[in-house]
Amino acid sequence: MDAKRFVLRSCCSRDSISCLPDEVLSTILSLLPTTKQAASTSILSKRWRYLFTVFDTLDFDDSDTQVKKDSEPTTSYVFPESFKNFVDRFLLQTTHPINKLSLQCHVGKDDDPQKACVSSWITNVANRGAREIDLRIKDKGIHYLPPRLFATETLVKLTIGTKLYLGTIPPNVSLPSLKTLFIDTVFFEYGDLCCVLLAGCPVLEELTVHHHNFTATPHTIASRTVKRLSVHYDSPIDVDGCSFMSFDMPELVYLEYSHCALSEYRQVNLESLVEAKLDLYPDKNAGERPDVTDLIMGMRNVHILHLSPVSVDVIYCYCRDGLPVFNNLVNLSMGITSKRGCKLLAYLLKQSPKLETLIIQDICGYTPAVSMPLNKVKMLHILDYHGTALELETFLLEFDCLVMVQVDVREAVEDNVITLQTKRRDLMMLLGASLSSKCQFKVT
Repeated sequence: MDAKRFVLRSCCSRDSISCLPDEVLSTILSLLPTTKQAASTSILSKRWRYLFTVFDTLDFDDSDTQVKKDSEPTTSYVFPESFKNFVDRFLLQTTHPINKLSLQCHVGKDDDPQKACVSSWITNVANRGAREIDLRIKDKGIHYLPPRLFATETLVKLTIGTKLYLGTIPPNVSLPSLKTLFIDTVFFEYGDLCCVLLAGCPVLEELTVHHHNFTATPHTIASRTVKRLSVHYDSPIDVDGCSFMSFDMPELVYLEYSHCALSEYRQVNLESLVEAKLDLYPDKNAGERPDVTDLIMGMRNVHILHLSPVSVDVIYCYCRDGLPVFNNLVNLSMGITSKRGCKLLAYLLKQSPKLETLIIQDICGYTPAVSMPLNKVKMLHILDYHGTALELETFLLEFDCLVMVQVDVREAVEDNVITLQTKRRDLMMLLGASLSSKCQFKVT
């Protein structure tokens, strides 16, 4: 046995884990939740002292080390010197490429040294070829992110949040590899989102813009490359009185949009849209009556459409000029909680000549007085049904082309096992007697 094999065997007999190759040990360390925990393994032995420094995924979080600054209100926190020293030491000890940075920290409103630290950390990682950067910075003042972040050639995914005032973005944004951008409650100077940030992302494919309890939401979202867009605003009409929204996204395939119904949709260019999920709700404080006609008109090419129950009521009440013809719509899901919902369903069936799959959240409010037009619906799925068998039979008579029906029965508080079994049996008997022999049915 040669000396090398003898030493290896002796080592492994004492500590088999430490004898593993560096890349294996680094992979094991990378499974720990934070970089700080991984760094704590350096005290185990000389073999482990610098292993954590070869990480290509960094996760820094000051949530366990927040301290109140004496000069700040009780609601303001800053990261402590120990957190700063740890991040500084880690980034100075390593020079290898970084794949991902996740940074969560609190910064004092007027603490320029802390802001400078955060900028230097981000710049350090950007200079080392980062592909993914996730920034969750809490700063009650204006926080200028370093220009290097907006000119990172390797960056593929970028997340910025939360409740952050960015100030003016550098005008020469260049993110040639960025494909995914997530923005969570970030305040931009007017036009900076579309005219500066998105304009500097030539291959961007997925964009998420969320605003929570914020009064300065972007009114225009425009991109010639984005294919998937998620917009969730839960704030009321902006304090500046703006009550409009524009979407100029000719390549968009998938849209999620949750917002209060507005009085004006100035531009809705969604000609490639395949699937859309709408959650529109009324704003009681709005000065003008909503009108969602242009929004719905801009979505006329959609193939798959999901409407929340409140959206159904909003569209019925505030689509002033009526619905367009949905020539491509083949799959529709909607919540029906009132007679208005049944009337909108009838209208949608009339305006959707190719509709084949219909998913309904209950059919509350349906009466024979609301008749459905001739349609080509083949697949019908009713969720949370709590009506009677007779009511369901009356509704099913409105559809002549069904080949599959599924009814999911809602369990009421007072229901017991026997009651549920009885409901299911009654519905099964009804479907068996009412539907064509060619139609399959299921009750769950």
